[in-house]
Amino acid sequence: MKSENPTPLDGPCTELFADGGLSGKGHMKDGKRDGKWDWYYKSGGLKAVGNYSDGELDGFWEWWRENGAPLQAGAFNCGHQVGPWKRYYENGQLWDEGNYEDGKKVGEWKLYDRSGELKQTKVFKPKT
Repeated sequence: MKSENPTPLDGPCTELFADGGLSGKGHMKDGKRDGKWDWYYKSGGLKAVGNYSDGELDGFWEWWRENGAPLQAGAFNCGHQVGPWKRYYENGQLWDEGNYEDGKKVGEWKLYDRSGELKQTKVFKPKT
């Protein structure tokens, strides 16, 4: 089926689910996602917010579960995870936290149980 609103090469853009509901909105530049984008669940709740640069995930991103509880947060550089990241259990408790370097876990990572107690610490060495 032909879309009545083709994806613009430049400017505001919306993406829809098959049923017509809003899936995402942001901007395009030279036919690629660029700048801040908001992504949604079919229910209408906010799923993720973050930035793109030249079509790649770039900058800080946050994701939420459909019930609004946090899922994970961290940054990207040219589509690769970088810097501090945190992920969360369904109950909102911190699951793990640590740093990424060029998409790989590096340094000390802490893993917590569902009640928030530190369960394990693991050190990841950078790949050389």
